[in-house]
Amino acid sequence: MSDSTQIIAYQGQPGAYSHLSCTRVFPNMEAFACETFVEAMFMVEDGKADLAMIPLENSTAGRVEEIYRLMPKTQLHIVGEHFEPVNHCLLGLPGTQLDELKTVSSHPQALAQCLDHIKELGLEPIASLDTAGSASALLETGKKQFAAIASSLAADLYGLEVLRENFQDKDGNTTRFLILSRDKVVPDFDQATKYITTIMFRVRNLPAALYKALGGFSTNGVNMVKLESYMASDTMTATSFHLDVEGHPNEKSMQYALQELDFFARDVRIMGTYDAHPFRYEEDVIVE
Repeated sequence: MSDSTQIIAYQGQPGAYSHLSCTRVFPNMEAFACETFVEAMFMVEDGKADLAMIPLENSTAGRVEEIYRLMPKTQLHIVGEHFEPVNHCLLGLPGTQLDELKTVSSHPQALAQCLDHIKELGLEPIASLDTAGSASALLETGKKQFAAIASSLAADLYGLEVLRENFQDKDGNTTRFLILSRDKVVPDFDQATKYITTIMFRVRNLPAALYKALGGFSTNGVNMVKLESYMASDTMTATSFHLDVEGHPNEKSMQYALQELDFFARDVRIMGTYDAHPFRYEEDVIVE
């Protein structure tokens, strides 16, 4: 990573959950807000930013389809991952009491995730483009009957008061982010470290090609943790795949598995190898 800019780009307004993730993982870097994922990713591609923090999937809302289509159009590499638990906060102007509130605004998904608590307080939900934007708009109104649902960082940035933390109806809502770089960085293999390798590929036009392409991971004991299919073009004639496996390219088992993948697939591209985030193993239960 270059020392010249020390900028990490993200999509959204200041105070968005992507911004929060940037500050938690890279507190010494300057987080730069972009209007679109394309802008954030190509800032890195053009050397205007060192890294980009890009959401790939959410445990409640599912995958971010746009990212799968954008990744092949860049030469970026995945150098890390981050899992960010979503803590929705009910925000109000300083000094606001809960019984003063009449409406609450936020992104539709955030409103849906807090619906029971919104009903409990008898508030009218109002949809906005994003969570941080609703916090910014709340500050501009200057009216205590309005509230917003956003992150604690948004409260700090816009001078709002957190009226309730953990305002979501159910815990466990988590977003997985990819950390993208223009430079390819592969960590040295350490037997005690768990790694994720992300691969993109298309299968050849052969019977059972996908089954055969993935067979090498099974026979060599490499655990596949994610497989997503998506249409890489507008013609709907070629299906591409995003694959996450637990392993490092320096391991013999991975090398054998990748050899089989290369034989039965095409346009194989290793997007990156990086340390597996601890969140992946927090809920592991050992059954004896």
